Amino acid sequence: MISITLPDGAVRQFEAPPSVHDVAASIGAGLAKATLAGKVDGRLVDASHVIDRDASLAIITEKSPEALEILRHSTAHLLAQAVQRLFPGAQVTIGPVIDNGFYYDFAYERPFTPEDLPAIEAEMQKIVKEAHPVSRSVKSRDDAVAFFRGIGEAYKAEIIESIPASEDLSLYSQGEFTDLCRGPHVPGTDKLRAFKLMKVAGAYWRGDHNNQMLSRIYGTAWLNDKDLKAYLTQIEEAEKRDHRKIGKALDLFHLQEEGPGLVFWHPKGWSIWQTVEQYMRKVYRDTGYGEVRCPQILDVTLWQKSGHWDNYKDNMFFTESEKRTYALKPMNCPGHVQVFNQGLHSYRDLPIRYGEFGACHRNEPSGALHGILRVRGFTQDDGHVFCTEAQIEPEVRAFHEQALKVYSDFGFSDIQIKIALRPESRLGDDATWDKAEDALRNALRASGVEWQELPGEGAFYGPKIEYHLKDAIGRTWQLGTMQVDFMMPGRLGAEYIDEHSQRRHPVMLHRAIVGSMERFIGILIEHHAGHFPAWLAPVQAVLMNITDAQADWVEEARKTLANQGFRVVSDLRNEKIGYKIREHTLQRVPYLLVVGDREKENGQLSVRTRGGEDLGTMSVADFAARLRQEQAA
Repeated sequence: MISITLPDGAVRQFEAPPSVHDVAASIGAGLAKATLAGKVDGRLVDASHVIDRDASLAIITEKSPEALEILRHSTAHLLAQAVQRLFPGAQVTIGPVIDNGFYYDFAYERPFTPEDLPAIEAEMQKIVKEAHPVSRSVKSRDDAVAFFRGIGEAYKAEIIESIPASEDLSLYSQGEFTDLCRGPHVPGTDKLRAFKLMKVAGAYWRGDHNNQMLSRIYGTAWLNDKDLKAYLTQIEEAEKRDHRKIGKALDLFHLQEEGPGLVFWHPKGWSIWQTVEQYMRKVYRDTGYGEVRCPQILDVTLWQKSGHWDNYKDNMFFTESEKRTYALKPMNCPGHVQVFNQGLHSYRDLPIRYGEFGACHRNEPSGALHGILRVRGFTQDDGHVFCTEAQIEPEVRAFHEQALKVYSDFGFSDIQIKIALRPESRLGDDATWDKAEDALRNALRASGVEWQELPGEGAFYGPKIEYHLKDAIGRTWQLGTMQVDFMMPGRLGAEYIDEHSQRRHPVMLHRAIVGSMERFIGILIEHHAGHFPAWLAPVQAVLMNITDAQADWVEEARKTLANQGFRVVSDLRNEKIGYKIREHTLQRVPYLLVVGDREKENGQLSVRTRGGEDLGTMSVADFAARLRQEQAA
C-alpha cells in the first residue's frame, strides 16, 4: 500500500504505485484535466511520474507558482519541433526559460529572419491542435550520444559528451520530436495555448566567438491569452518609452562606438543629472554623511587586500605605469576605508558616514551593454557607514526610511524588498555570514517590512538588502542596496578603539539609493516617458512671444525666473505661436508660457501645460511660487 499525503494533510492510499495524474484523477476529473505536473517530496516531476513509495504530493496546475516556468519550457520544445518540421536539417542546441519567456538556438544553413516567425508560429499552433502526448525516457550518456548522432543532432551530442558517463539522461518526446531535457514538461502539446514568437538574433555556439554563429529565436508564453495580451501591450509601451529613442528626441545624451558603454551627456541630459545629484547631495547632508572624493586609479595591491582581485578581477580594467599595475576602481568602498584609516577613531566617533558620487568602471561584456541602463563607466551615489555591531540595526532602519522617501519623490510607489544571501564565491566563514544575514533580517523586521530572500545573490563580501521598484508600465527595476560587511574593514586595516581601550574592526555598511546614476536616469526616462515632473525637467518652462512687440517683456520675465534658479528659456523666433507651442509640446516641456499684448500690458503670463491644460494668466511671481511648490526637496 502506497500512502500519498496531500498539501492539506489528507492521505490517499493506493494498492499499486500511482502516477501523479492517477492521484489527481482519484480526487476529481476536473483536477486530472488541469494537472500539468507534480511536486513529490519537494521535487518537480511530470504528471506521468510514478510514485513508488510513501510521499507527499502537490498537484501542479495553472494556479501553481511553478506552472508558468513549466509551460514556457514546454513551449520552447514546441518551437523546436515546429522549426524542424519547416526547416529540415535544422539542428537544435539549447532552449532555456528566461524572464517572460524562452529562446532556442538553432544551427541551419542560413540565419532565420523575422519573416520566418509567422510560419513557425502557425506550425506551433498546428502541433498544439494535434495534441501530441509528451513522454519521458531515460538513456545512458553513451546511448544518448549515439541516439542524437544517429538523427543528425551533432550539437546536442556534443553537449551530452561533456556530461559524466555515469549519469543517466532524460529525453522528452512529442510526435516526431525528441530532445534532451531535465523536465518536467506538460502532459501534452494541447496544454500550450498563449504564446508568441518575438524576435531573432545571432548567438555563438557555447558563447564563444570562435565558434559557429547560431540563430536564436525568442518567444514568450503565458498561462492564458489575457496575460499574453497584457505582456504584449507592455512591450509595445516599453518600445515607445525606450530611453535611447527619447534621449535622442530630447537631445539628452548619445553613445558611440569609440566609447562602448560610456555616455556622452548633452546639456539637457546633464541638467537632469545635476538635478538628481543635487537632490541626493541634500540627502547626504540631511542624514549625516560627509561627502568625500577618492582616486579613480589605485595600485593593484589594494584590490588584492580588499578581496576584489580574487573575486572580481575579470570585471576590472587595468593599466600600467612605471612598472606598477593599477586598476580603475569598480567600486568605491576600498577608497572610503583609506579615508577612515587616516587617524585614530574612538567608539564615541561611530557611526562615521561617508558619501561619494564615485565614478566607477567595470569591464562588462559588450553583448550585455544596453543604452545607459548597462554601461562600463558609471557614477554611484555611494555611501559607507563605519559602525559597531549594535549600530547596524538603527543605521539600516534609517537608511530604509531615506530610500523610501527618495523613491516616492521620484515617482515610485510600488517597492519590493529582497535580501540577497551568500554567494558560492565569497570571503569569510559561515558564522560571519550568519551574523551578517541575521543583522539585515532583524533590521527589516524592526521596520515592519516583509521581504523575499535570494539565495546565492549577495556580494562576495556580504549580504545585501535590495530595493526593487515597479515602474509606470509594471516593469521591475533593482535600484538601491544596503550591504553589511564584517570582512573588508579587517582586510584593509580599519580599526577603532572600543570602550575597553581595545582595537576593534568596525562593521562597514555599503549603501546606495539610486545606485548607478546613468541607469537611474535611464529608468526615470522610461518611467516618465520623457514627461518629467517640472522639478526634474531639463527645461521647466519656455516663454514665447506672439509678435516682436512682446520680446522685451518675455526676456525680462525669463531673467526674473532664471535668477531665482529656475530652468527656463525663451523662444523669440518669428514663427506662429501655434507652431511654437506644438514644437515645445513635442519636447515635453512642462509649462508653455505665452505673452501677447494683453499679458505684456498687465505684466502677466498665459500658462499652459504640455498636456494642453489652460491654467489661465498669472504673474511671474505667482508662476515662480507654483514651480517652487512642485520641488521635490
